[in-house]
Amino acid sequence: MNWLFVLMAAVIGTAALIVVEIYRENRSFVVRTYDIKSQKLKLEKDHTIAFISDLHNHTYGKNNEQLLEAIEAQQPEFILVGGDIPVAKAGHQLNIAVDFIKKLAEKYKIYYSNGNHEHRMRLYPEKYGTMYEEYTKAVEEAGVEYLINECKRITLEDNDLEIAGLEIEQVFYQRFFHEILQKEDVERLIGKKDEKAYTILLAHNPEYFKAYASWGADLTLSGHVHGGVTRLPFLGGVISPSFKLFPKYDGGRKKEYGKELIISRGLGVHTIPIRFLNPAELVILKFTAS
Repeated sequence: MNWLFVLMAAVIGTAALIVVEIYRENRSFVVRTYDIKSQKLKLEKDHTIAFISDLHNHTYGKNNEQLLEAIEAQQPEFILVGGDIPVAKAGHQLNIAVDFIKKLAEKYKIYYSNGNHEHRMRLYPEKYGTMYEEYTKAVEEAGVEYLINECKRITLEDNDLEIAGLEIEQVFYQRFFHEILQKEDVERLIGKKDEKAYTILLAHNPEYFKAYASWGADLTLSGHVHGGVTRLPFLGGVISPSFKLFPKYDGGRKKEYGKELIISRGLGVHTIPIRFLNPAELVILKFTAS
């Protein structure tokens, strides 16, 4: 009977440790930094940009002060938002997402592209009422540059930098079975790529990286997958929002098709409201001098 007692104690102890770790990860985040270099960019100094995705109304400290302080500590020149800052749920409050974006906009220029939650709110007013209009009005009045299948040209030193915000249709987000996005779909939605500019594409769903790269995005920034919710050693993230097991693009940095993809593991949780061995993250991009 002693071995049975030991086994039960080990199982209970392991389960308790898992619960504690899930609790910790749901209430903390890490700062993940990526160095970016490109032959298209001739830079004399380093430039810092913050990328935020999938907050889902989550808070870190009162009024998200911990997250705001972490962003300020990085001193970004501007901020890119990859979508899913609020939660698309009928009657759900928007104040957490709005207040967070407003606080950021007091100090930084923000370029914002929709995720599937903002897209759903816009697509189904019969379900979500005026949530989308209220949200976009509030953030645009704060000075946020909203990019819905649009491109914005800015300069980084003497370099042309294009920020493109891609909003794909709901058929590309369906669970289990969905349409596969092609290069032609990206061109249909956002137009042809300007080959002269270094282009950062805000594309919420990383599953279609091949299409984004074929379109010509030099750097694609995505989120959506939440790191696979739970991560297993050597196997990576376990499940995607479309219920695909062990998704290829779950988080981190990928270099394929001659282009680059960085996937945020997100800052919040949704649908499956846990994280395990998969901390939330604030993504920082360091464009380094040539």
